[in-house]
Amino acid sequence: MAALVGAVVLLGSGCEDATPKKGADKPAAATTGAAPSASPSTPAMPALVGQKFTDAEAAVKKLVSRPVEARSAYSDVPLAPDHGTWAVCFQTPAAGSPLEPASAVELSLVAPGRPCPDEAGAALAPSKAPAASRTPALPKPKTSPPTDGGSTGGDGGGTGGGSSVYFKSCAEAKAAGAAPMRRGQPGYREALDRDKDGIACDK
Repeated sequence: MAALVGAVVLLGSGCEDATPKKGADKPAAATTGAAPSASPSTPAMPALVGQKFTDAEAAVKKLVSRPVEARSAYSDVPLAPDHGTWAVCFQTPAAGSPLEPASAVELSLVAPGRPCPDEAGAALAPSKAPAASRTPALPKPKTSPPTDGGSTGGDGGGTGGGSSVYFKSCAEAKAAGAAPMRRGQPGYREALDRDKDGIACDK
C-alpha cells in the first residue's frame, strides 16, 4: 500500500513539473513578438533658394501633402499668375529643418533677372518722398505811399519821421507812386540811392 501511494505522489510531481515549464514558455514568446519596429527617420527640408519655383515645388511635393504657398519676395511687387520661372529667394522652413507630411511650406519668389531683397517682404522701390523744398516766403514790404503829407516831388521839406514805409526796390517804389524819394522822405534809404545824390529811385 505504501508503495502504491509513493507511485501516485511521483506521478503527481511529474505533472506539476511539466505545467510550469509550458506556462513559462508562453509569456517569453509573447514578449518577443511585441518588440516595436524602428520608425523611419523624418525627412529634412531641402535647400531651395536659387531654384525655379516649378523645380522647388516638385521637390517639396515629394515630402509634404499640403500645397506649397508661393508669394512675392517684394511687398510692392505682385506675384504673377504664371510664376513657374520665378526664383526662390527665401524658404520656410529653413533648409535642413525636419519636415512632416503636414508641414506648411512657403517660398518667396522674385521675377527672372531681379535680385533678391535683403529680407522677405521688403519694398522694391521704397518710398522716397523727400520733404518738398520749401523756400520761406519773404514778407512783402509795405509799399503804401507816404502818409505824412510830404510831397514826393518836393525839395526835401518832408522828414518822414515815424514812417514805416519800406520799399525793397525802386520798382516797388515806382509802382506805389512814391519815386523818386529824397533823403528824409518816407521810403528813402541809401541802398536805393545808387549815385548817392540824396535822391532815391530818380532814374
